[in-house]
Amino acid sequence: MAYADPNVPPPPAPPQQRAVSDTTLAMIVYILYLVSYIVSGLTAVAGVIVAYVQIGSADPMLRTHYQFQIRTFWIGLLYVLVGTVLIFAFGIGLLVWLWWFIWTLVRSIKGLLALNEGRPIAQPESWLFG
Repeated sequence: MAYADPNVPPPPAPPQQRAVSDTTLAMIVYILYLVSYIVSGLTAVAGVIVAYVQIGSADPMLRTHYQFQIRTFWIGLLYVLVGTVLIFAFGIGLLVWLWWFIWTLVRSIKGLLALNEGRPIAQPESWLFG
């Protein structure tokens, strides 16, 4: 039976391999946003949580995507809430919802395409389409 020398540090643990790459996680967030059209926004909440968790450790290119995704969620939520209020108050809320739908669709597709090409979002802080 071999005894470990207390003066010798143990060998380093082998590096753990990630189950999902950082780029794949950013892509999953975009997909969760698109799926949220069908499942009433629940997947968008999961997507924004992933974006918030990952933004701190992301490389600069992916950080622009996570920032873009976070802004897409919060600005989109604002559009949905304003549209809901305007439905009851003035009836023009349907136009606001239509704008929200087109806006989030374009942002999600544009983000997916840029991510697939390995490009950052040029203006992740933009209220339009980045």
